[in-house]
Amino acid sequence: MTSSPFQRPPSRTSRTVRPKPLRALGLAGLALALGGAAAQRPADLVVEGSISSIQQALLAHSVTCVEIVQAYAERIARLDKSSGLNAITEVNAAALDSARRLDQKLRRGERRGALFCVPLLVKDNIDVGGLPTTAGSIALKDHRPSRSSFIVQRLEAADAIVLAKTNMGEWAFSPRETVSSSYGVTANAYDRSRTPAGSSGGTASGITASFGLAGLGTDTGNSVRGPSSHAALVGMRPTLGLVSRTGIVPLFLDRDTAGPMTRTVEDNARLLSVIAGPDARDAMTAGARGRVQNYAATLNRSALRGARLGVIRALAQPASTDPKVLAVFNQALTELSSAGAVLIDLPFDDLRHHWEEGYYCSRFVFDANRYLATTQPKADFDDVRKIFAAGAYATHNKAEFENYLNESAADPTKSTPPCPFYLDHPGRRQFRLDVIKAMDDQKLDALIYPSWTILPPRLEDVVSAYRGDNSQLISPATGLPAITLPAGFADGLPIGLQMLGRPFDEARLYALAYAYEQSTKHRRPPPGFEALAAGP
Repeated sequence: MTSSPFQRPPSRTSRTVRPKPLRALGLAGLALALGGAAAQRPADLVVEGSISSIQQALLAHSVTCVEIVQAYAERIARLDKSSGLNAITEVNAAALDSARRLDQKLRRGERRGALFCVPLLVKDNIDVGGLPTTAGSIALKDHRPSRSSFIVQRLEAADAIVLAKTNMGEWAFSPRETVSSSYGVTANAYDRSRTPAGSSGGTASGITASFGLAGLGTDTGNSVRGPSSHAALVGMRPTLGLVSRTGIVPLFLDRDTAGPMTRTVEDNARLLSVIAGPDARDAMTAGARGRVQNYAATLNRSALRGARLGVIRALAQPASTDPKVLAVFNQALTELSSAGAVLIDLPFDDLRHHWEEGYYCSRFVFDANRYLATTQPKADFDDVRKIFAAGAYATHNKAEFENYLNESAADPTKSTPPCPFYLDHPGRRQFRLDVIKAMDDQKLDALIYPSWTILPPRLEDVVSAYRGDNSQLISPATGLPAITLPAGFADGLPIGLQMLGRPFDEARLYALAYAYEQSTKHRRPPPGFEALAAGP
């Protein structure tokens, strides 16, 4: 018998995490509500499924949207907790009703949205009306916003379905691991003794295990691309300002962005095409006006022919890179060259001081408290400092929490030293200009480097073994877009290749990534998450 996915298993590590009393929403009823066979078995269709393959099956009437949602929900019910993955926090009880409405729309021949019947996994800091948004914190365990975030509204308007929320690192603090005080520890689907990285590890593990068709994470420094790399996924951190942050619990708003996490480049491009665009409630997105494209329409298998790619060897130094990762990266360079790319070693010595400096301003208190002040209904706490004082956090996060509180100012513009916002910061502005100039001087289409220089560490070693997180070094400070995609495996663990581009040049990145993906086909599913056999 399958246990309820809403009963939190004990933590897999020795960390002390305060338990959360959860409200069971009856996933078994959702997963098993409808019976009947389809011409194409949904249990087979959803594993490693793509948006196009599932929509084609729907149009051919070989499967219904209800059956698709049911198949994903059943996978969650039967595999998430029994495997020790613990990726899912709560399933949307309204998902089945949404699927029924979409089936009716299809039967009536009504116009369908671009993401028709795409069941999504959404990170626990992104508001979905009626579902919990805890941001990984036990302090927000009963917080159920009445209004969805801007990007979720856009997704639902495109006929996507939010199937479930996913676990995350508490307050998005950690790039190393996904441990929350609200839901516990999430493991890596390729090896449950290892970390999926953080903080969007729940979405990463859930999507790679085929618990949903596509997913959303957020990325302040690493949190979309790092977990995607550790899960053999495609993860896009878009240009800062292309995607709204309204209705998302922030860490640092001058670096935060949401981004899609998917098994294929095409699916990733489809999601970004929907969520990108200006939002009157997020002033930073004003620059997105007129910039959004149908990114999936720009994909090109031949995009690498003649493409000029700058190889940043400084981010793959033999002395500091796992030899197995370095071998996969070097093989990726050979594959890119074979596909027609022109590879140019790009000395980054003149820019090293930029990423070593980092240009961080800790805005956590200010930004998080603004979210708490505006969310409806109000959360139990209105100040993260009160949350810390109440001890409502995972105990292993105490030092990090304390550090963010000590560094944060009530108003960053009045802090000492000053904390200028994004490109008002002279160091960040110059870093961005210098990267673009380096690309322009060599007429480069993108920069490339390993997403991590190490393999995913064991859960008990995530702090001591943390290094080689290249996602932190260029994109967050500059606001430039970057995408990670599968480059291969070592010891059964995924290794990611990252491509970074110019501002609002996501279409070019997608084209290059798609050409590499199609020529290599490195993606493979994790063991133990195959299609379900019939029966309980």
